[in-house]
Amino acid sequence: MALKQKEEISAGGLHNTLASSTTVKGDILTENDFRLDGQIEGNVTCSGKLVLGPKGKVSGKVIAENAEIMGEIDGTILVKAKLVLKTSAVVKGDIQTQTIEIEPNARFNGTCAMSGE
Repeated sequence: MALKQKEEISAGGLHNTLASSTTVKGDILTENDFRLDGQIEGNVTCSGKLVLGPKGKVSGKVIAENAEIMGEIDGTILVKAKLVLKTSAVVKGDIQTQTIEIEPNARFNGTCAMSGE
């Protein structure tokens, strides 16, 4: 009996990670989900979900489909769908999103524009 091999190509489950001991000076562009626990001095563009861990920090513009922020962002945030600012989040900059959820004790200094699209 012959064994059939099936190759599955799926974007689900693919993600990138930047560890807490890593610093990047430059822009990041990813088509998949991205978990950031390190520091980025530059812009982050993510076509999937961006998760910024509690020790993560971005100094620059953040663009993502969805985002969950637990760390610090010093710059503009553009999230097309849903942005969640967790308790430990610190955001210094303007936000543009469709939906926003801000947990108690999260800090946000800037303006927020919400679209219905």
